[in-house]
This record gives sequence, C-alpha cells and structure tokens, in this order.
Amino acid sequence: MSAAHSTGAGDGAGLIGVDLVGLDEDLGATSSDVIRVLADRIAATGRAASGETLATDAIAREASVGTGVPGGIAIPHARSTSVTAPTLAFTRLARTVPFGAPDGDADVVFMIAVPDGADKDHLTVLSTLARALIREDFTAALRAATTPQEIVDLVDREVSGEVAAAGVGAAGRASTATGQEARPTPAADTHVVDSDRTGTAGRRKVIVGVTACPTGIAHTYMAADALVAAAQRAGAEMHVETQGSSQVEPLDPALIARADAVVFAVDVDVRDRSRFAGKPLVSGPVKRGVDEPDAMIAEALRAADDPAATRVSGSAAEAGTSTAKDEHFGQALKRWLLTGVSYMIPFVAGGGLLIALGFLLSGYGIALAHGDDGVNNAVWTLQHSTLLDLPSQGLGYYLGAAAFQIGSVSLGFLVAALAGYIAYAIADRPGIAPGFVAGSIAVFMNAGFLGGLVGGLIAGAAAYWIGRIPTWRWLRGLMPVVIIPLFASIIASGLMLLVLGGPIAWLMTQLTGFLNSLSGASAVLLGIILGLMMAFDLGGPVNKVAYAFAVAGLGAGSASNVVPFEIMAAVMAAGMVPPLALALASTVLYRKGFTKPERENGKAAWLLGASFISEGAIPFAAADPLRVIPASMVGAAVTGAISMAADVTSRAPHGGFFVFFAIGNLLMFTVAIVAGTVVSALVLVALKKWVRRAPAATDAAAGEAASAGETVGQRAPVAA
Repeated sequence: MSAAHSTGAGDGAGLIGVDLVGLDEDLGATSSDVIRVLADRIAATGRAASGETLATDAIAREASVGTGVPGGIAIPHARSTSVTAPTLAFTRLARTVPFGAPDGDADVVFMIAVPDGADKDHLTVLSTLARALIREDFTAALRAATTPQEIVDLVDREVSGEVAAAGVGAAGRASTATGQEARPTPAADTHVVDSDRTGTAGRRKVIVGVTACPTGIAHTYMAADALVAAAQRAGAEMHVETQGSSQVEPLDPALIARADAVVFAVDVDVRDRSRFAGKPLVSGPVKRGVDEPDAMIAEALRAADDPAATRVSGSAAEAGTSTAKDEHFGQALKRWLLTGVSYMIPFVAGGGLLIALGFLLSGYGIALAHGDDGVNNAVWTLQHSTLLDLPSQGLGYYLGAAAFQIGSVSLGFLVAALAGYIAYAIADRPGIAPGFVAGSIAVFMNAGFLGGLVGGLIAGAAAYWIGRIPTWRWLRGLMPVVIIPLFASIIASGLMLLVLGGPIAWLMTQLTGFLNSLSGASAVLLGIILGLMMAFDLGGPVNKVAYAFAVAGLGAGSASNVVPFEIMAAVMAAGMVPPLALALASTVLYRKGFTKPERENGKAAWLLGASFISEGAIPFAAADPLRVIPASMVGAAVTGAISMAADVTSRAPHGGFFVFFAIGNLLMFTVAIVAGTVVSALVLVALKKWVRRAPAATDAAAGEAASAGETVGQRAPVAA
C-alpha cells in the first residue's frame, strides 16, 4: 500500500512526510522501476519540478555504481537541478529488487534527492541518515513499522540529534584537529574506538582512513561507519576522515603520525594525500568499504606488519585512488594519460591565446620577425621607439610582440607538462621532476608529443619502482625529495637521450610529413574522423585523444605548414557542435520533446557551445545517450569535413567564436559549425519523434555517459 497524502505531518527536519512513504509495495522488478516511482512521488509533493528529470539523474547514478548495501538496503540518490528542496522518499517493497548489493536484493529503499548547491546543514542530516542505515536496530525498526507515520517518526528521531548538535557537520564523527570526537547521536557509533581502551603502545594497531564518493552524500559516510565497526571487531583503533559534501574535519596530524596503516575507500582523489606519506596503504572503491569492511581492515593490519607493503608517497600507492589490485592496467594507463592531458591543457590554452593575441596586434609576421622587439621589450629598452613617441609609432606592435613571446614560452612547456603530470599520476609528487626532465629531453631530441608520452610513462614507472625499495627509516624522508627524483630522472632521461629519442623523433618526422601531404579527400576523411571523436564521449578518453592530438601540433605549425592549424580548427569547430545542436533542438525546433529543465539547459548551451565548452551537451547526453550522442556525432563529422575541405585554420586552441581573430577563413569556419549544428539538431529531433527509448538500454548507457562526465570532473573545459 502507498502512504496517503498528509502535508507536513511529522516531516523529519522537513525532509520527509507520510506522503513520501510507502509500505509493502510492488513497484516493479528493476531498480529503475523503483526509482521512477519514488521520483514521481517526490515531484507530486512539489519538491521536484520534474519526476522524469530526477529519475534520469538517479538512474544514471545507479548505473555508474549500484547503491545497494548489505542487509537488503538500497539508497539511490542524486543531485538534480529538478529538485527544489532536500528530500527523502521511502518504500518497503513487497517484492525485492536488485540494487547491486553483494548479499542479494533490497526490500528497504530510501531515495535521497538533493538540489544542486544544497546547503551544508541539509547534507549533514542526509549523511546522518545514511549512517543510521548501517545499524541493525534502525533497519529492524523500519521493517517492523506498520504505518507511514512510524517511518517518519523514526527518521525524525534519527536526524533530530544531528540538528540539535549545532555546528556539527557531516564530518563531525571524524577525528577533529584536536583529536576530540563529536558524538551527536548516542545510538550511532563514532569514527574512532575510544582511546582509553587502547592500552600501552603496540598493544593495539592504529588505522586511519579516508572515505569519499563522487556525490559525497551516502556511501562516504556509510563506508566510514562500516570500517569503524570492522576495526572494533578486529580489536584495532580506527579514525576516519569523511571527505563528503559537508564540511571536512581533517585528521589530527599527530594521529596520522602514529598510525600503523591507512585505508582509502574512495572513488575520487584524496585531498592532501601527502599527509599520509610513508604509511602502509590499502585502497579500494568506496563501495568496497561498505560491502567488505572486514576484508579491508584485515588487509590493513597485515600491511602494517609487512615491510614490503604498498605505501603512500614515493611508492606504488601514489598512482591514485586504486591500486593494481583494484584496477586493470588498461584502466590505469587511461587514467595516467588523461591526467597528463588535463594538466597540460592550461599551458596550451593560455599560451595559444596569447600567441593569437600577438597575431591580432602585430600581424602574423610577428612569428618570424619579432626578434629583439619580443626579447627587449621593457619600456626602457625599446629598440625602435622611445616611450614618449611609442603611442604614435606602434604601441600595438610592441604589445603584440610581448604577448607572442609569453605565449611561445608557455607553449614550450606543453610536452614537459604532459610528461611531468603523467609521471605524477603514476608516482605522485616524486614523479613530477623526473617527468618534466624527460619531457624536456623529448623536446631536445625533437621527439615531440609522442616522446613526452613515452618519457612520462618511463619516469613515472621509475619513480614508482624506486619508491618500493625497502630502506632505512632515517632515509625515508629523503626518498621523495632527493633519491626518487634523482634516480628516476637518470633512468627516464637517460633512456630518452641515449636510446628512445632518436627513433621517436624519426617517427614524429614521418607523421608530420604524412599530415603535410594530406589534401582533398584524405583531408576531408581526417576531418570526419576528428569530428566523430570529439562528439563520441563529450570529454572522455576518445574526445581528449583528438583534442590532445590537435593542440600538440600547434607548436609545429608555421606559415609554410598550416596543416596543424587546420586540424586545430576542425577539432574546435566539431567540439562546438553538440551543445549548439542541443540548444537549437531544445529551444527552437522541438521544445515539447524536452523537459523544462532541459530547455533551461538549452538556453545556457548557446553560450557554452559558442565558447567551445562542450559540457553544455552533457546533461542531455546523460539523460538520453542513445539518441543524443549519435546525433551529435553525425553533425560533428559534417563540421570536421567542411572545415578541413575549406582549409580553415585556427592558431588558438580554445575560445570558439570569441577567438575569431585567430581563425583563418572565418566565414567557412562559421558555415561548417552552422551546417553541423543544423544536421545534428534535425537528426536528434527525428530520433526523438520516431525512435522510442528502450528503458533498460537507456539506463545502462546513461551510466556510461555519467561515468564519462565524471572523468571530466578533473578535466579542463576545452576537452569536455
């Protein structure tokens, strides 16, 4: 039966009412069915503008990582622009439904709906509820309730303690800087075993940990409580820092210093990871912290006694949030390369735009003739003018020379930054210096972009393995700042200089020659391929490969070799098509085919697309990937082909129409974008009218699209 409507009755901290509770219901056979019913229930109370949009967001989140937890519980949750107030909806199912828990299907489901930008206090209350679901007494009471009001009262009692404890954030149960623990709800265990029970040094192992999930609402806090309970069972002392949506209370540095091991149960990067340098590490996804806490604690206790265990900083543990045990080599390689590209992009974007500005102020001849005008450009060392007559004799020229010089220097870091941050992704900070040096050697050897990739991987691997070498305690402090950078630089740069640089340089020469030879049909084919890649995953690996290929070639472009500029133009134009096409379809051509929030997103997508910020298409792709992505690819391919065929060039790596001064053949650049935008929009409208969505397929694809979007969570806008 479903709960009857009763406005505001007993709504726990304004989060839930009896109109949001259902008992012993059959809501369908899949998690998507249950989520849709609960989303519609939330919308019916006025707490969400669109049940469909909320359901789409929650289903995409569910497809990425299942929200089922041990004990027959599921907590689907999502942030959504559709939600107007933080809300809980509850159902107790008559027919259990799979939500991805390791021990079976769920019969108790809480759906958490949070607006984008929800305030800290509401997130604190929601995290408290998530923690409560770990406790058997609370879940037993939920199953024993006979009326919706009993459910509301249970939630109210659980969250009221947190509300009453003014000033206690969602991390309140984590150790504070002073080592004191906040205990807002006596029924809930805290994130530390009482230190009075620790006994003398060495009698009980001390473990510290970090939990974090992408949304920072539920799994972050549930994993923390599950790990603490597992540590209690194992007789260990456990302190956890929850890096969720609410305020983060950092672990006491003194506590970290005396810890025997570290547990990271995270799906995102750990903030200030270097605090744990040298500690034995057990790492895994946040869901493992919920599903297998005892196994993680057991591994941490073994690692504490193992001199060869993976350690944080200067070791294998630095590769990121997953160890080799949790991550296939292909996944790790993709993450390393994408990290390098993400950190490289600001150098390229800033440098490229400054060079374009130099061309605007001084003309394209500045690239060959700036000479001393670029180097000796201080007001007291001007070569061809004095400060007094400069305004009448060419202020713009001198400013352009300065902009060109600064931009050229910035672009000069491209390969070194790429290599340095690939090595950083593998070996954390000890890998940065060897990576930068190896990248610089690649430039010296004319090995270019490909040399930077190889050099960064070698430098990171060298730092990774050197950090694993067991050493004396007194030497450990020197390892990340002296020993690892020194020997990793010798290994990586030595190999690049003496062995690999020459062959890679030859390969780059052949590739450059091949690109320069492209004309006619072959150039058009390249434009089609680049367009398809830019629209395929909207910021994922395929998109970034195309973008990195284009920006890496900018440094090789010249007046006599414009092919790299043509490739950059095709990539940028194709990347502008998806958001512009979605804006056209949702606000002009077929408004009724889109929800109200989508139409609002479409208005913003006009500006985002014009700026070459492809994130404008991601909300649409996440909601309907099987129609949005193919339509976007068709239009982007058209744009790439027209751009290459018309010899359009771009000397700027980013900016869209706002860097018009850096675009060669601006008319055809505009024509190519307009053509692709119209084609994509028409294809999408046709698909929406005549191709029905398959719910199961759509849900799975939405999860993939959401995952691609999360990858860009650390990405720069240009590669979105």
